[in-house]
Amino acid sequence: MADKPEELALDRVQVKKAVQALLAFLKTKSTPDSLLLDESQHLSLLFTLWKIPKQAQTIRIPLPHGIRTDTDEVCLFTRDEPNMTPDQTQRFYKKLLAERGVKNVTEVIPYKTLKTEYKPFEAKRRLLGNFDMFLSDDRVRRLLSSHIGKHFYERKKEPLSVNLRSKKLALDIQRTIQGTTISISKKGCCCMARVAHSGMAADEIAENIDSAVSTIVTKLRVKGPLIKIIHLKSQSSVALPIYTSNMNHLTLLEETKKQAHAAKDAKRTASKLKSAKKEQKSTEKNTGAEVEEEIPQLVPIVPPSKKAKLEKQTKKGLEKAPNPTGGKKAPNPTGGKKAPNPTGGKKAPNPTGGKKAPNPTGGKKAPNPTGGKKAPNPTGGKKAMKRKSKRTKKAA
Repeated sequence: MADKPEELALDRVQVKKAVQALLAFLKTKSTPDSLLLDESQHLSLLFTLWKIPKQAQTIRIPLPHGIRTDTDEVCLFTRDEPNMTPDQTQRFYKKLLAERGVKNVTEVIPYKTLKTEYKPFEAKRRLLGNFDMFLSDDRVRRLLSSHIGKHFYERKKEPLSVNLRSKKLALDIQRTIQGTTISISKKGCCCMARVAHSGMAADEIAENIDSAVSTIVTKLRVKGPLIKIIHLKSQSSVALPIYTSNMNHLTLLEETKKQAHAAKDAKRTASKLKSAKKEQKSTEKNTGAEVEEEIPQLVPIVPPSKKAKLEKQTKKGLEKAPNPTGGKKAPNPTGGKKAPNPTGGKKAPNPTGGKKAPNPTGGKKAPNPTGGKKAPNPTGGKKAMKRKSKRTKKAA
């Protein structure tokens, strides 16, 4: 929240002129049917902020003159009383409201009834259209969002929490019903609040506008300059400006931005200095450790062992033997020429004259000495019986 809220002074004369002009415009647009039905249009304030808020916020605005008529219907959501059925809970809270003098609430719906009877989508839409405003027991308000649906929030009819255990219950409910709310989102710089209706007098509308603006300025959680422009409009008219801030706020915004950038730069430089100091300390520690490690230590002198001498001798013995030729090639006895061919480069003569040797059998097979028959078997075709000696039988 800002430390010092902006002092916003409205010009009462200018506000009253804008209200009178807007009421005159709405009278010209009214029809005989609307006059008979006593239909009135909502009058709202449109706020344009200098910058988009960082956090969403909902502000309740009490008004000196009520903006709802006696014909508006109000619904109250209550918690489920222990050891009671939904009908008994409904009768219990209706009796409580009558005892406390509350007359503006027309319907009481327990939480269990809302979960069971108003679960279908069509039932929720019917409930939204039947009532102009919704109140809720503060003990069950956090549980209603998943049961009423998104259309309550789109139509800006979300339930307002009320403390039913308050000693001044009638006064609290009356203020909540006759007051208004404004929802400030972090997605844009414009917001709207309903402050009157076309059936009210011009002085009453002007008083409501003054109280609404002062409440919003004090409760708005935005640092620096707050409101840029304020417009007054109805549901079917153009927006009439009733307040415009000075352009010196632009310089203030630039100054605040520069201060923010300077603070960020100072933080960055401080963090860099801290990191540099840490690095210096770490390097000093490392250099001190290196100096300590460089101190020489006394090592006893050990005479060389015999094995080392043997290894040196073996290494010397492994040296290559000297080359008897002195690194030169041996002389070639032929003088680098080929040996002479004794045949003079010709083929040797064939003793057969190039013909095949004669066959001593005359090309016929040699005769078979057995006459083509098999040799007789000396065993007569029977296998020889192996006889075991008596000694082997006895041994077995």
